[in-house]
Amino acid sequence: MRGNLQAAFTAVAVVVALALFASACATGGTGARDEGPAHAESVGSPAHSSADLASASPTPVPDRRAAVRLVQADPQVSRQVKRDLKPCVSDEYPVDVSYGELTGGPADDIVVNVLSCGDAVGIASYVYRERDGSYQNVFKAEEPPVYAEIDRGYLVVTEQVYAKDDALSNPSSENVVSYRWTSGRFVREYSTHTDYGTLDDGQDTPEPAG
Repeated sequence: MRGNLQAAFTAVAVVVALALFASACATGGTGARDEGPAHAESVGSPAHSSADLASASPTPVPDRRAAVRLVQADPQVSRQVKRDLKPCVSDEYPVDVSYGELTGGPADDIVVNVLSCGDAVGIASYVYRERDGSYQNVFKAEEPPVYAEIDRGYLVVTEQVYAKDDALSNPSSENVVSYRWTSGRFVREYSTHTDYGTLDDGQDTPEPAG
């Protein structure tokens, strides 16, 4: 188990504090998502610049509002996502936040999923890595519907695919891509494509190298 996580986030001109207590135990996902075939398109891309952070005192539980401030302060996040990131009811923001070891850094990594209000469809997913007292955006996926989670050291990104006439509750297929942190970036290792409503749900075969 990893220790307490302490850091804070800053915007371009405004410093906002964030301190998070987190466990290194991975959360979310299923074991099958660590193994999968090729043929699925990558749904995310590593981000290279950082959102700077300042230090702050730790809080006993993760602060979702602080995660929202992190996303809003991040220059890697698109303007559209920032515009859509508003409270759904009262001051409750539609975000899922999880913490765990993905990059082998000195503190737990932070995975933030931005959702839509009402139907909770994944709008965007981000991974933040601590380095030298600040957090860096090291992964982003902004093609909805998308959702990222930590599964036994892998970053697992799920994208539902809709045909022209599909209802929101009935996508035609799903892509699941597992990424591993390698040489300072996330590299796709496994992927699975599932067509719903068919007998063939994909074969668990390794993705070809290169």
